[in-house]
Amino acid sequence: MVDVLSLPVQELRSRAGPLVDVRSPGEFAKGHWPGAINIPLFSDEERAAVGTTFKQQGRLPAVHLGLSITGPKLAMHAAELEAISVQGNLRIYCWRGGMRSSSMAWLAKQIDLSPTLLNGGYKAYRRWAQEQFLRQWPIRVLGGRTGTGKTDLLLAMERKGLAIVELEGLANHRGSSFGGLGLPAQPSTEHYENLLAEVLDRHRMSSAEAIWVEAESIQVGRCRIPKPFFDQMQMAPVVEIQRSLDERVRQLVTVYGHQGREALADATERISRRLGPQRTSQALEAINRSDWAGACRATLDYYDRCYDRELERTPQRNRVDLDGLTADQAADQLIRDGIIA
Repeated sequence: MVDVLSLPVQELRSRAGPLVDVRSPGEFAKGHWPGAINIPLFSDEERAAVGTTFKQQGRLPAVHLGLSITGPKLAMHAAELEAISVQGNLRIYCWRGGMRSSSMAWLAKQIDLSPTLLNGGYKAYRRWAQEQFLRQWPIRVLGGRTGTGKTDLLLAMERKGLAIVELEGLANHRGSSFGGLGLPAQPSTEHYENLLAEVLDRHRMSSAEAIWVEAESIQVGRCRIPKPFFDQMQMAPVVEIQRSLDERVRQLVTVYGHQGREALADATERISRRLGPQRTSQALEAINRSDWAGACRATLDYYDRCYDRELERTPQRNRVDLDGLTADQAADQLIRDGIIA
């Protein structure tokens, strides 16, 4: 349709400029190249209509329908492309690198822009993302029972220049029944994989000698850690943080105590079968009294048993007592003692 340079994923990644995803909003929401801007050629309903026409009547009627839909939008799309082009040359993609991205590239050319297409489209990007999980990574795991402040320590390590992957942060979830409280909506598992692939690639580019992650189950809320990467986590050395029960309870009250009775009670009810009737009753009664520490203590035994079972599979484990230390103090001590690097 138009003479525009089309590059494979790795080459397009090395170029600067805004990414433009021209797929429908629904496709974009399911997963996209992180950082991309969605300028959809079709709405979800319009895309469905064009697809149905193609299946029932063939290619040419579908093309005509597509043209009738996009024609009135050209001026609007041209203005959108021009507005973001101040950030650099456009990099445009659709699902397979076909007519939608070519059409938008043609429009960009008409207003004297210099777009580049993604060869193979988002489908090619997804292949690239999934290939990252098959690489061998220098993974190190930060473990510890619930409330030991693993996430805070991980972020402190990042501030001190260590390479980390915040699996919970990417998922907008802390990994338990209570884990989504107060956080934004989770991404789809597909987009979670894309986010993770991008972080790993940045660490590859910086030649990180160790990449630290928090010990997790394979499921982080509704997001699933890619199995090849999770398998590497299962075999990686673990630094296990240990803190007193009182300190862990204080940490959990700080994180969850402001979430309110209703949200905490709902989360407790979701795990009632695993807690058992006695501990569920204790937790709910404590929540009703706004006794956040009592509620934590009633549920911690369940989470501790789950964590201990997971940790039994760990081949290499180094226990470190960090009781009384802030996250930054703990990171300094671990670096000073040569436990992390």
